[in-house]
Amino acid sequence: MSDSVSTLNPHRGEDHRERPIALVAVGGHAFMEKGEKGTIQEHERNAKGLCEKLLLLIERGYQLAITHGNGPQVGNLLLQQETATADVPQMPLDVLVAQTEGWLGYVMQQALLNELRSRDIRRYVVTVVTQVVVDIDDPAFQDPTKPIGPFLEESVAKERQSRLGWSIREDSGRGWRRLVPSPRPERVIQRLTIRDSVREGHIVLAGGGGGIPIVVDKETRAYKGVEAVIDKDLTSAVLAREIGAELFIILTNVPQVYAGFGTDAQRGLGAVTLRELEALIDEGHFPPGSMGPKVDAVAEYLRQGGARALITDAASLDHAIEGRAGTHFIGRI
Repeated sequence: MSDSVSTLNPHRGEDHRERPIALVAVGGHAFMEKGEKGTIQEHERNAKGLCEKLLLLIERGYQLAITHGNGPQVGNLLLQQETATADVPQMPLDVLVAQTEGWLGYVMQQALLNELRSRDIRRYVVTVVTQVVVDIDDPAFQDPTKPIGPFLEESVAKERQSRLGWSIREDSGRGWRRLVPSPRPERVIQRLTIRDSVREGHIVLAGGGGGIPIVVDKETRAYKGVEAVIDKDLTSAVLAREIGAELFIILTNVPQVYAGFGTDAQRGLGAVTLRELEALIDEGHFPPGSMGPKVDAVAEYLRQGGARALITDAASLDHAIEGRAGTHFIGRI
């Protein structure tokens, strides 16, 4: 397929606006497998494999929006800042999130475009550097809980706590880390641009790392970036609702969700209603450090009128789309 003028209309006269929208949330570790260093070559190889799976949704008639995590990538940027000379100005966390949105978006754009070209599917792909409004009075700002950055010696961490006002915590015997707030997302600033682009048939990458957290100044009403991390699955749930996604997919590292995980009573979940999911959440089946945020995001999406959600891994996605794998969630019936 050439890049001639004849390809400027990528849709060949088709009207994509009536096709259902799927929003897929993938983790930052999808770009870095266990044991990898995080080189660009590793990111490109992993993105290619991921995009081969995601194109299944296009081939099944869905419009596609993609969100992604950025934990390992932001961690590497923070480590770079730790080891940089004093001549290089350090950037705040919201700027680092924006950086990862841009370069991970580029890696995914290129992988998607190459995969589309190989299948002679004419779509455009665009990355939206996404700002997400959080409440300046969110209690999370008074109780930072999200560990970020490198592991530090106790003396170094406490010196920075004193000098920079950090919240710190010892992390599982591996060292001390900085803690930042994790407020809940309220709305995505670029939601209409994302929605309209997806409706026109373009593949949109948005909400990287949960999006750039911003607050509204109470006096000036101006937007202002804050040092915080938004859970990317919660942002994905908000965005899925805002763009009218009929299918919300969270890709993780297990093929389905389990109740009683790691116990003798462990059981895989196939199809779950919102009512059943809320009961399982209340019973404590989903720990906050693993599956908890994902099922919370699914529940929030369904409570706000979402139609269907799915949690599975990339390897099972083709079977899960057909209802033969994964855990499927539906709203109130």
